[in-house]
Amino acid sequence: MKSYYYKIVFIILFIIPGCNSKQSLQPDFEHNLNNNDPKPWTSEVFEKSEDDFTFAIISDLNGGEREGIYNIAVEQINRLEPTFVLSVGDLIDGGTEDTLQLKKEWDSFDNRTSKLDMPFFYLGGNHDLTNPIMRAFWKQRFGPRFYHFVYEDVLFLMMDSEDFEEQRMQEIYLARAKAIKIIGGEIEGKYEDSEYYHMPERSTGAMSSDQLEYYAQVLKQYPDVKWTFVLMHKPLWMREDEKGLEKLEDALGNRKYTVINGHFHSFSHRIKNGKDYMILGTTGGSQGKDDINSFDHITFVRMAKEKPIITHLRMDGILDETGHIPLNGDSLSFQASKHK
Repeated sequence: MKSYYYKIVFIILFIIPGCNSKQSLQPDFEHNLNNNDPKPWTSEVFEKSEDDFTFAIISDLNGGEREGIYNIAVEQINRLEPTFVLSVGDLIDGGTEDTLQLKKEWDSFDNRTSKLDMPFFYLGGNHDLTNPIMRAFWKQRFGPRFYHFVYEDVLFLMMDSEDFEEQRMQEIYLARAKAIKIIGGEIEGKYEDSEYYHMPERSTGAMSSDQLEYYAQVLKQYPDVKWTFVLMHKPLWMREDEKGLEKLEDALGNRKYTVINGHFHSFSHRIKNGKDYMILGTTGGSQGKDDINSFDHITFVRMAKEKPIITHLRMDGILDETGHIPLNGDSLSFQASKHK
């Protein structure tokens, strides 16, 4: 009888810690979207096995996507095993009002992205949100153009830098279409003399007062998070008027935060307001042949106890067990593909 009693006690003592351990590994994920609405991410199931967590960021695929590079990035990210993956926009070629073409392009991107082993969070760029029809297509497929979420006491602001009034968006769209024809030689002129080239929205985008108010409320809701990441496609922080990031930077105040964007296809980093501001290179997008900072990379972030550890991993240096780049043979073939 004593033997049976000790066995029961042993089983209880063994099972209870196991249950608590399992429960402690459940991640804390919050958002403000309704359960039945479309959402700009692929999953809410996260795998967590450590006290800290990691996430990856991909940059521009487009503006002249180079075939096969994003497929390699997906394979490399799976090998790195981050908790989730973020984007900074320009995920499709876009620039069209043809909804069948948009479906084809998004189906292609989503099919490749579905091969990731972890959740992926969408963010739109100028190629993804070029005109009102594309904006409506995004809403139907992915939900909000700007949103936030909190993961393990870290706040993520996923911003829309194409946040123009509809009339202004149409003006930019038409000017952009004309500029593309100039570049392609369909009509005469110089790109540098085009209306689109001189539009401030081309380089720095814009943010509406609605978006500003949305994030002001979010920051009030989460005043004491461990860190805040601010992601966008175009560098709103370079725009020096009411449609830029200055008012949101004021709202961010002294909290710990990092700003990350894409769009220029050339990596750079600077300190602004005592914080890290970085522009990512590419993850398959077009590259400047003479620009040494125009390279394919994956940004890998480990959210350590005190601050994030940010590492930019060049894709031509992430090799499989045979010493080759996954899915694409050796490193020489990858280099050769860079300027197609």
